[in-house]
Amino acid sequence: MSKLIDELTRGLQQGRIDRRTFMQCLLAAGASMAVATSFPGQAWADTPAASPKRGGNFKLGIASGSTTDSFDPGTFGDNYMQSVGHSIHSYLTEVTNSGELIGELAQTWEPSADAKVWTFKLRPGVEFHNGKSLEAADVVASLNHHRGADSKSAANSLLAPIVDIKTEGKDTVVITLSGGNADFPYLLSDYHLPVMPSQDGKVDATAGIGCGAYIREAFDPGVRTLVKRNPNYWKPDRGWFDSVEFLVIADVGARTNALSTGEIHAMNGCDLKTVHLLKRNTALEVSSINGGQHYSLPMNTTMAPFTDRNVRMALKHALDRKTMLQTILHGHGEVANDHPISSGYRYFDPQLAQREYDPDKSRFYLKQAGMSTLTVDLSAADAAFAGAVDTAVLFKEHAAKAGININVVREPNDGYWKNVWMKKAWSMDYWGGKPTADWAFSLVYGKGASWNETFWDNDTFNALLLAARSELDDAKRREMYGEMQGILRDDGGALIPLFANYVDGISRRIGHEKLASNWDLDGLRAAERWWFV
Repeated sequence: MSKLIDELTRGLQQGRIDRRTFMQCLLAAGASMAVATSFPGQAWADTPAASPKRGGNFKLGIASGSTTDSFDPGTFGDNYMQSVGHSIHSYLTEVTNSGELIGELAQTWEPSADAKVWTFKLRPGVEFHNGKSLEAADVVASLNHHRGADSKSAANSLLAPIVDIKTEGKDTVVITLSGGNADFPYLLSDYHLPVMPSQDGKVDATAGIGCGAYIREAFDPGVRTLVKRNPNYWKPDRGWFDSVEFLVIADVGARTNALSTGEIHAMNGCDLKTVHLLKRNTALEVSSINGGQHYSLPMNTTMAPFTDRNVRMALKHALDRKTMLQTILHGHGEVANDHPISSGYRYFDPQLAQREYDPDKSRFYLKQAGMSTLTVDLSAADAAFAGAVDTAVLFKEHAAKAGININVVREPNDGYWKNVWMKKAWSMDYWGGKPTADWAFSLVYGKGASWNETFWDNDTFNALLLAARSELDDAKRREMYGEMQGILRDDGGALIPLFANYVDGISRRIGHEKLASNWDLDGLRAAERWWFV
């Protein structure tokens, strides 16, 4: 019975079964109703506590956030502004809590036979916070904000394949791509790409005006954002709270204390060293969901010593991933293989050998680079991810056995994304899982990608990226993505050791449906989807 309970609980936590199925299986196996309903904490983390109702001020504590934050969606760089953005904005498409792609502002879409031309029909009756009605021209202007040589948006490279956007009347948008892309509608759910009201073909991207569930009320960058319910929101079954406060609480101890004492109603980034204590609190639930989120230690391949592939390989073999999984994540995740495609992806290559900790092989690659030892700085701050500094210190211990001295440079949390990430030669980062392999590769590893944090440029990889995107033969596409995983593992500048579960704490005063796995905090839509019970 205990083994069955463990298996069912894991299935419930990972979203493979719902609460009803969990209960039915336990009862069918002979458990009493009292036993079946006695599991606290994360066992119920993806189930509602009661029917939704309106009202209340929801307070959400988030680990990230910076004084440099802006409402320009092209700058959204971490969970804080991404969550705020989803509260005030709507997007053309939406990934549901079951991983299904549905229309949000786009009611329907239709591709051409070669998937190069996409026609989107907009939902009628949608109104922006300033009273303007949604029109096709707003979609064109919103997407164009991220396009062009002068755009500073992080989504610039994501939309680079677009060669033309035009309107057909007030409710239809036609987008032409340079090549076929069967996954294109998924890209339009990206958190950088909300639809904003336009005037004369332009949008005021920093105004924070959208057509989402909440209206911007107050904004203190790096501290607090307050939004209030949009009375004209077009979704009748979303936006339950009267108001939502997004609070930057970078210190995990302070965040945990705030949740435990009821000062906030939910938090992300639980301290995995003490999460077992949260699970004992019957007033709280802990959600642990595998969604493809991964930790990365990006090396700038244009800066010495990381210009040398042998140095990169030496470092990749100098890390004990299995020990790190237990020490840093306490089992809340799985080991990664220096590429972003987890086992949950459609095109994951199970034949690609998992990289192991091997100090001797690390020394071999150092020798190939003409070195007997290596000393290198690694910039770390817990702003990158909870436990980032501990990860760097643990890596330092592992690498020492290979003759590598890692000097851990502890950086300030505030301003980390502006002053350290993609500025220092070697730093730390995290990425949420993307719905498709093309998206995961294009945003971070393709030539010229806005967030190519390793500044990596591999001709074979880049050619495969374009070819796989437009390949309609599934078997050929799978082969291409498998090859790309291998290239990135063995040549790329990203040292990706772990896929980390999203581990959040939620008050039992909060109701919700099954939690999404595509992003933290219910796909970044906690404010829109949750309610007070």
